[in-house]
Amino acid sequence: QAQLVESGGGVVQAGDSLRLSCTISTRTFSRYSMGWFRQAPGKEREFVAAISWMGHTKYRDSVKGRFTVSRDNAKNALDLQMNSLRSDDTGVYYCAAAQFIVPTGRATDFREWGQGTQVTVSS
Repeated sequence: QAQLVESGGGVVQAGDSLRLSCTISTRTFSRYSMGWFRQAPGKEREFVAAISWMGHTKYRDSVKGRFTVSRDNAKNALDLQMNSLRSDDTGVYYCAAAQFIVPTGRATDFREWGQGTQVTVSS
């Protein structure tokens, strides 16, 4: 079972940028589709962005044009570049993985999850 570790969270002001990273312990990273989800206090976990094992990307509407998901198969790494952050982007951000799936935005698409990293955007 692959282990996922997120990093890069922090406290920023509205309008700032932040880059999250996720590393995965596997020798077959290129087989994995990867996703980012977030959970704000008192709310359900929601989809943020995903990149399939073929490199196709998907975003929730509220982050389109502000967030960019990317992967580096040589480094077993997944990144989420977040620009123009808003207070409603606040939450714990989770990295998720599953082999050979086409991400639909559902958390149930993914089999493995990281522990999360906190992002707080102050207005």
